[in-house]
Amino acid sequence: MTHERIRVIDLETAGGGPHDVCEIGWQDVTRDADGRWHIDAERGSLFVDPGRAISPDTMAVHHIRDADVAGAPFWKQVAPSVLRPDGGVIALAAHRASFEMRYCSSLLTGGAPWICTWKGALRLWPHLPRFSNQMLRYQRMPKGLVHHLGLPAHRAMPDAYVTAHHLRDMLNEAPLDQLLLWSGEPGLLPRVPSGPYRGKGWDQLPEAAVRALAADRDVDIRFSADAELRRRGDGLLREPVAPTQPSLL
Repeated sequence: MTHERIRVIDLETAGGGPHDVCEIGWQDVTRDADGRWHIDAERGSLFVDPGRAISPDTMAVHHIRDADVAGAPFWKQVAPSVLRPDGGVIALAAHRASFEMRYCSSLLTGGAPWICTWKGALRLWPHLPRFSNQMLRYQRMPKGLVHHLGLPAHRAMPDAYVTAHHLRDMLNEAPLDQLLLWSGEPGLLPRVPSGPYRGKGWDQLPEAAVRALAADRDVDIRFSADAELRRRGDGLLREPVAPTQPSLL
């Protein structure tokens, strides 16, 4: 039987260049005959030659050294087989997927839609205080997460493995189409992230403050403030924010 499959992707990089992936990791999430989503046995990682030296700043995060990637294939040699595996995928996913999408172009993915688990967490679990991949791990303690498989943090396969548990739980709470829709919009922040109202729920702000934040430079803050104005029946009349991916399905 062919299962529906979503592949969670995580990338580590050499430090800010346009083609500097040094590791790719993946973990599959599948829907079985029972209609529920599960963590699949398919996971892995591959080193990638970034074509440049890895910066000390990034080595200090993921501990991947130049010697580790010496002789590894380049990104365009590695990516297609991981992003378009035999049997296909109905979507790709990542935590703060905009980062992975910078490197995983439509040409490499075959045009697969993306789910952003950060944006999904903001919508489904707004009561949580923080939304990083690892904070979600320890705030939520997802069922079945094998601790050592999610370590070390900031390596591609362990991070994809942790993200996949968040994705599994999201898919078992909300329809796939809904997660794709949310992923195509800016993040809906449950609280103000900075400034004099930091940590406050949007409904606690005076209207003047919400209107000021609706003109913020940050797209997620603008989107969230405008959502609050619409909730109050006074949304701003302007062009909608362009989605981060051109199409969902």
